[in-house]
Amino acid sequence: MTVTIPARSKSEPRVEDDALVRGAGRFMDDPRPPGQAYAAFVRSPHAHARILAVRTDAAEKAKGVIGVLTAADMKAAGVGSLSRHNPLTGRGGVKLAMPFRPALAGDKAMHGGDPVAMVVADTLALALDAADLVEVDYEELTPVVDLDQAMKADTVLYDEAPGNVAVDWPGMKEDKDNEQAVADLIAKAAHVAKVTVTNQRMVVASMETRGATGVYDKAADHYTLHASSQGADTMRGMAASIMGLADNKLRVVTPDIGGAFGMKTPVYPEYIAVLVAAKKLGRPVHWMSTRSEAFVTDTQARDTVTHVELACDDKGKFTALRVRHLCNQGAYVSNAGVQINTVNFWRCLPAMYDIPKMDVSVACYFSNTIPIGPYRGAGRPEANFALERAVEEAARLLKMDPARLRKKNLIPAKAMPFKTPIQTYDSGDFPAIVDRALKLADYDGFAKRKREAAKRRKLRGIGISCMLEHAGSMPGEMASVSFPGGDKLILGCNVQSTGQSHATVFGRLLAAKLGIDAKTIEHRHGDTDLGVSGFPSVGSRSAMCAGSAIVVTADLMLEKAKKTAAAALEASESDIQYRDGLFEVVGTDRRIGLFEVAQRAQAAGESLDTKGKAEAPLTFPNGCHIAEVEIDPDTGHFDIVTYTAVDDCGNVLDQIVVEGQVQGSIANGLGQALTENAVYDTGSGQLVTGSFMDYGMPRAHDMPVELREATHPVPSTTNPLGVKGTGEAGTTAAIAAVMNAISNAVPNGAADAMDMPATPAKVWAACQRGMGK
Repeated sequence: MTVTIPARSKSEPRVEDDALVRGAGRFMDDPRPPGQAYAAFVRSPHAHARILAVRTDAAEKAKGVIGVLTAADMKAAGVGSLSRHNPLTGRGGVKLAMPFRPALAGDKAMHGGDPVAMVVADTLALALDAADLVEVDYEELTPVVDLDQAMKADTVLYDEAPGNVAVDWPGMKEDKDNEQAVADLIAKAAHVAKVTVTNQRMVVASMETRGATGVYDKAADHYTLHASSQGADTMRGMAASIMGLADNKLRVVTPDIGGAFGMKTPVYPEYIAVLVAAKKLGRPVHWMSTRSEAFVTDTQARDTVTHVELACDDKGKFTALRVRHLCNQGAYVSNAGVQINTVNFWRCLPAMYDIPKMDVSVACYFSNTIPIGPYRGAGRPEANFALERAVEEAARLLKMDPARLRKKNLIPAKAMPFKTPIQTYDSGDFPAIVDRALKLADYDGFAKRKREAAKRRKLRGIGISCMLEHAGSMPGEMASVSFPGGDKLILGCNVQSTGQSHATVFGRLLAAKLGIDAKTIEHRHGDTDLGVSGFPSVGSRSAMCAGSAIVVTADLMLEKAKKTAAAALEASESDIQYRDGLFEVVGTDRRIGLFEVAQRAQAAGESLDTKGKAEAPLTFPNGCHIAEVEIDPDTGHFDIVTYTAVDDCGNVLDQIVVEGQVQGSIANGLGQALTENAVYDTGSGQLVTGSFMDYGMPRAHDMPVELREATHPVPSTTNPLGVKGTGEAGTTAAIAAVMNAISNAVPNGAADAMDMPATPAKVWAACQRGMGK
């Protein structure tokens, strides 16, 4: 069923805006429960070290200190391993290795910043002062820092992970016949484009850092965790399991969130520690991460090397693809961290292209670095970047225009639904999207602009990125509607808004479905007491999964309401229809409003309050992004003079929100392409780029001079709204678009093998090589 939502004008603010611009938002550090105490953590300064002793006497005697907790307290409380992940089977039936991750390290510190002890005091200042008094004796061990060190396995970090291999994943199943068929096609191909690409490690750096407050009710033997999360229900499920609790013994509350991007999905050690401390000390215990802590404790992203071989015939048709993808997983298995570089990566291939045979495998390795976790794109940018660089190399080998080569291999719209070697795409019109992007970017006029730039001693380049991702890998989601009285309806959701405008979009969706004023709807989320289960707001899933649940729930409520409406109108239920907020008897002028029906039901001891659940299978957002750059070869400085983005996110629920999501996700992608790089010292394992003085966050001047943006919606067939997802499209597409443009600009392929970020120094050096200087 299609629900048409009236367009929102740019002068009409989001529902969320009023509170936020007035400073009335409630973020993690705002609440102050009575008697709240403050936590500070003692963290390992070493990337890999044996913990010989933790002496807390001096800290315990310090002013204002309530208690000092160590690994022994976590063990006494029955805390289990924080490692949580979906089952994953590697080559030879070997399961994903999931070494024990403690809330507080007792035997070994496995990365710099690993928490070893927690000091709780009356004030934060007193807690920080006392934390300095905790003495820890370490025996430094040789750290494993990067992929090369992990793969050499001179130091093996876990007995259950020989060779430091977390998982050697063959692409869902081992198929020797398929591997051989791909090998044969590559061996006899007229051309084989071979590339190796690196995705550097990234720091998420959300505007608001993480935080948590643990509360324990002794009389009820019940915990409450106030925590940064992207889904309270998922957070509760994981935290309760780690603590050995039934779900009904733990409530999770998540307030407003100042950015998350996937990083706030897992349960972190600090969250468990504040819960244990709250029970042990009899007071609410609060912790808020500093920015310095965030750099060494928040899950990080990417850190992969991908080897690609793309086979083509002499006319440029793709015949086979072989990919070997390697990931530095970090010290522990974080929630969904390994899935990112296995299933998520794999599902993005073969993107928009008709490649009949593929062999894709992944190996993830442990190291003494911060664990890899979800971050905007989460496997999709890595796959798209690798494939699109291979397509550019194929165009070079074939001496064919890159746009022409892409168009030759696109899956046609008439072939939908289209079964790839991995999955089935339900919908899409890839040729039309590429054509529209080429036209919007004035691709045909590029040669003239390049000549004009040359007269000014500038190098001009253009780069295409054909992107396809997948959204909604966790399909089940719930929603609720309730009537508290008067002309008011409360919409309850599990998915957490971290800036995606859920209150605006979902409220308007429900209002359109019911034909009522959106101002009568109050949106609630971030509280397990709402009783709506589901999964986090990750993977561009919220619109399709929660949106579908809202439509289903509304239908269930209306069906329930027919009985009360029929009684009120003295008619048979079969004669009642609902339209524009009113129940009416077909063929008459007798009608009654939705809210009056709700009041009558309540007066009769009944209720229209309803919960519903929907399953929304995978969708495949796609698009074509084109970057055009101009480089000063004397300095290496360059501008993205135009950036064109044409995206298919299915039916658009709110055009303004979609435009904003695409722009924001492009900024994320440009950050990786141009400035960001989490650098570790390979000898000590220390994070060198541990502050904004050293880590290059993208700024306004890194954005395109001109951004041309359009949508080309092709409705999905797998959910009732026909939506697909858009929050990660720009991140997935932008990296390849920009790097292809730089490669195109620098003469003689001198920038083809350039690693990100493309700093002016790197670009300058490539220009000098390419120009023979």
